[in-house]
Amino acid sequence: MNMTAALQKKLNENDIAGLMREMGSAARGAAAQLALASREAKDIALMTAAEELRRHTAEILDANARDIAAAEEAGRPASYVDRLMLDPGRIEGIAKGLEMIAGLDDPIGTVLAEWIRPNGLKIQRVRVPLGVIGIIYESRPNVTADAGALSLKAGNAAILRGGSDSHSTSIAILTCLRHGLTAAELPLDAIQLVPTTDRDAVGHMLAGLGGAIDVIVPRGGKSLVERVQKEARVPVFAHLEGICHTYVDRGADIDMAKEIVVNAKMRRTGVCGATECLLIDKTADEDLVTPLVTALSEAGCEVRGDANIQKLVPGIKAAEENDWGREFLDAIIAVKMVDGVDEAIAHIARYGSQHTDAIITECIGTAERFLARVDSAIVVHNASTQFADGGEFGMGAEIGIATGKMHARGPVGVEQLTSFKYIVRGNGQVRPK
Repeated sequence: MNMTAALQKKLNENDIAGLMREMGSAARGAAAQLALASREAKDIALMTAAEELRRHTAEILDANARDIAAAEEAGRPASYVDRLMLDPGRIEGIAKGLEMIAGLDDPIGTVLAEWIRPNGLKIQRVRVPLGVIGIIYESRPNVTADAGALSLKAGNAAILRGGSDSHSTSIAILTCLRHGLTAAELPLDAIQLVPTTDRDAVGHMLAGLGGAIDVIVPRGGKSLVERVQKEARVPVFAHLEGICHTYVDRGADIDMAKEIVVNAKMRRTGVCGATECLLIDKTADEDLVTPLVTALSEAGCEVRGDANIQKLVPGIKAAEENDWGREFLDAIIAVKMVDGVDEAIAHIARYGSQHTDAIITECIGTAERFLARVDSAIVVHNASTQFADGGEFGMGAEIGIATGKMHARGPVGVEQLTSFKYIVRGNGQVRPK
């Protein structure tokens, strides 16, 4: 990772405060240029970066192998290592994501609304970049590419602070992104990676780097996000936990339910869209319950059931109270029988995290009741919760899933990384006294 002489000097001196101030100043300067950059330049940068990822797959995998070895030596759980791991297929997926982002319409300059006042003033609401975005994340090296690319497309500069476990991989990916910036003649400081794993760097970012950072996006475990929300002095796109539920109604197709539930839990257990709790209508008999539990068990998932589930499927481990509302991020699921859709909605309201929740039913009325009343960022009918992903939404990629309600909610993609301003055109109007 090439750094300016000033940054290298601060790093050598272990001057974390000075290092972060330099990065903030550089990002602010880059953001001013990016706000005026053409779509063509931004897309050249993204397309070139995608090709560089493919061309340097071997180097990225070598760096990733070092990170994985260190994580395993440190005793990280398998689900954590899975989030960290890259393979040729995942790198190709990252590259395709960059190309998809390049293919999106450029949001900057879009006129969101316009009108003419009785006095002749012409008013437009126009989309503009946010400015400088700080992204703090753990163990997901793909976020380096996703966050950098989405920020760039939206005309923002990005300061990335990846986890120490993925540092080598993130550097290798950043190198590819910077080749793209060079090819497009855009400032290299448009995408910066904090070059130290010192935790003090996070504190400086949360303080805003003297006004350089406009918004913070955290992506990681509960402790990281709670720290960000507690200490940040700049706006935060909140994303706490992915406590996702799937409710299987008595009106569900059994074969569809089995396929969806197993995918929702087991496709990748370490992602935030993985279902952590399965709710089943208690009027359903063992012809529905047993196939669902059996399918999960046969897929390698540990099922923890309430008393009703244990009665129908002997040998199932008992769920404890703290299993409700728990993000396992592992091949473990809590299963509970509920008294219809209304109790399912109440359970989700009490234990969920407003991330992603799903219903499986053939009854349209029940589905619409669930979709209208579950207050989550993403609500799904007859599909897996693992579709909670910006790429699957056609956004190319995402920085994360925002569970708050201010500014951004759900997948944080290109449009969510913009704001707007009002442009007012007159011909001599003055306001009456």
